Amino acid sequence: MRLLMIASLLIALPFGAAAAPSWQTISAEPGKRIELNRTSLKREGTTVEAQGRVVLEKDLIDGRSGAPYRVIEAFTRYDCATRSANTIKRIFKRNETDVVREENIKGSPLPVRTGTLDDKVLREVCRPPKEGAAEIAQKANEAAGQLKAANDALLKKEMAKAEKPATMKASEAPVVAEKAKESTIPSIRPNLKIAMESAKVEPPAPPPEPPPPAKIAAPKAATVVVHSKPRPAPKPKKAPKHEINDSEGYMLELAHSEPAMQHAQIHWDYDGAGAPENWAKLDQNNKICAIGERQSPIDIRDGIKVDLEPIKVNYRPSTFRIIDNGHTVQVEVGESSISLTGKTYELVQFHFHRPSEEKVNGQRFDMVVHLVHKADDGQLAVVAVLLERGTEHPFIQTLWNNLPLEKNMPVAPPETAIDLNTLLPATRNYYTYMGSLTTPPCSEGVLWLVMKQPVQVSQDQINIFSRLYKNNARPIQRLGGRLIKEGR
Repeated sequence: MRLLMIASLLIALPFGAAAAPSWQTISAEPGKRIELNRTSLKREGTTVEAQGRVVLEKDLIDGRSGAPYRVIEAFTRYDCATRSANTIKRIFKRNETDVVREENIKGSPLPVRTGTLDDKVLREVCRPPKEGAAEIAQKANEAAGQLKAANDALLKKEMAKAEKPATMKASEAPVVAEKAKESTIPSIRPNLKIAMESAKVEPPAPPPEPPPPAKIAAPKAATVVVHSKPRPAPKPKKAPKHEINDSEGYMLELAHSEPAMQHAQIHWDYDGAGAPENWAKLDQNNKICAIGERQSPIDIRDGIKVDLEPIKVNYRPSTFRIIDNGHTVQVEVGESSISLTGKTYELVQFHFHRPSEEKVNGQRFDMVVHLVHKADDGQLAVVAVLLERGTEHPFIQTLWNNLPLEKNMPVAPPETAIDLNTLLPATRNYYTYMGSLTTPPCSEGVLWLVMKQPVQVSQDQINIFSRLYKNNARPIQRLGGRLIKEGR
């Protein structure tokens, strides 16, 4: 009876129609409101894809189209296990319905800092889901399947009863046997054979015996070849062309080609097979690294000298979390931000490169620290502080004192605080240009703010970082006619 009730609910549920957005306010602050569309949540393991939006009280001007907008919708993938987020699409709207511009984003996941607006959204989407219409529908489908199975079993049972011969008395047996000589009584076996033939049911063929394992030599670039049917082994001296023939079925082939093409086994790096010249070959999402028109870093020269707006810095002393992520030393701090041209950028993290990635009039510096910020509309702004050899810097030494002993094992000293204001130079004049991330996927549209005055660190402090990374700087990229502005 309970199964019948659930099955009846299944009929009443609206299938095939997309659910209307159900916006839930996550945070309301002066000037803006953060909302989450509850009906957009898609869960897969520890990953949740969600649609959110920022609703502004005043219009902002879109830098690309020149049109005003007040609503920014974003489709973001949240990883609840690693507490990271990756925005994959943004829609700028004049109001609830009028779209100004849409953009697809191919970026890498960024960590979500505790106490930020992103943290509030992540906590909401990662909360265990409550049973809703979809869950009820799934249970109703299961109930309907159980009912069908029970009906089929009952039907087979009744048919089996109907096919059983009538019970005969012992006195009637000789008469029946005599008649059987004249006409054969149909049995159930021929009926089953005819039924199988009419239904075109063929008994399953036995599985083929697996071929003996091939002996593969172990060259410098190890290879794995999996085919849907046997193919001749590739010649080791010449890499075969990767062509998939429909008649051969699915094929996964990692042949003896150049190591940079074996992106399934090679991660991006600064030398060897994963070096910057191969980034675009390692992953299709990195193609902008090779074909982008506004890539970073650049050699900063021939900028026009103008009166630039001062960067409003709102850095607060905070505890920190430091990690060696395999590419650099990266640090996250408490709530801090900068403001420029009426837009606020929240600090996401900062990290180090040796030598400096950017040049200034052809000159490289010993190191550089990149402070990565993100605005509500998703735009990134990176403040670069150039580091040169000189006296020891207390801020840097505090970080080095707490370096993790293992890669990808973060350290978060509970009672040690740092003040990012002490890292910035005394004179905060800067260069600015539009560029990209300097690591894969090399996403463009990044606002770069490079401090003109370098900050001193000691040779010992440089040597400590060199023990971890002797060279983690991307080569200089072509300027491509971009405008560079320089504060005078």
